[in-house]
Parts: sequence; C-alpha cells; structure tokens
Amino acid sequence: MENVRDPREHLNEEPRDDLFDVAFGFIGFFGVMFVIFAAAVIVKLLIS
Repeated sequence: MENVRDPREHLNEEPRDDLFDVAFGFIGFFGVMFVIFAAAVIVKLLIS
C-alpha cells in the first residue's frame, strides 16, 4: 500500500480561472443567440 496517493492532492487538475471561463461562456452563448436573432429578423424582413 505504499503507492496509494492521497486523493485530496488533485494532481491531474489544471490551474484555471473559473471567472474567465464563465465570462467566455456567457459571451459565447450571447454571440450564438445574437446570430440566431439576427438571422430570424432578416428572414422575417425577407418574407414580409
């Protein structure tokens, strides 16, 4: 049992900035929704 490591060490985790990841997620999702909205407006204008 000498090779057993403490699971609290988290050796495989990468150091990341969670706030930066969340901000990128919000910006990316907003961008996708904005593109969908703009496409819907353009389609509506072309139809009517």
